Amino acid sequence: MNRRKLTKFQEMGNPNSLKQEFLKKWIKGLQICSATKKNMSIMERKKAIKLSADIAMASTRKSTIYWSHALMKNASKDDTNKIIIKNILGSNDNNNNNNFKKASMGIYNSMSQNGIIRSKKIIKKSCKISRRARKIISPNIIAKKMMKKRTKVLKSLVPGGEYMDDASLIKETLDYIISLRVQVDVMRHLANNGSCEINDPKTNL
Repeated sequence: MNRRKLTKFQEMGNPNSLKQEFLKKWIKGLQICSATKKNMSIMERKKAIKLSADIAMASTRKSTIYWSHALMKNASKDDTNKIIIKNILGSNDNNNNNNFKKASMGIYNSMSQNGIIRSKKIIKKSCKISRRARKIISPNIIAKKMMKKRTKVLKSLVPGGEYMDDASLIKETLDYIISLRVQVDVMRHLANNGSCEINDPKTNL
């Protein structure tokens, strides 16, 4: 494991404690989904499992992490999801929801402003370049186009990625990948050891 990934793991805390926290909140989300709607179809169950897992994963992150706020903000568009989010966030629901809204708006505005400024600079720079060498296609230009295309794809994969600059995107992507790994590890453990353990949040992960 390289130094950057190791540092990121350290920032996130003990992986086992993160898994325990995720599992506890995920179970709570599944219980709320089950209580909200009875006799769900297979597709509805899959959707409920993914929704609960995503919200539980996002709720374990720090308030300064943007992708988690973007994920919950998108989920909050549905009134049913708001109930799940409110319950997963914990006992201090009002404080947690207020903090979530304030933090998400602050990060959103900051990211949007940076994106607007950066976009204007790119437009000005591209206009200058096009005037100088409109017919010249160098390897550098091709590489930049490929990088831009890959960055666009990455922004579409990370929640809220469209509002991030390149530096923020890298940081948020690393955090998002590690959070997804925690989610996958917990799900894999439950799948391998049977559904009987899902009711015990203290399962040895």
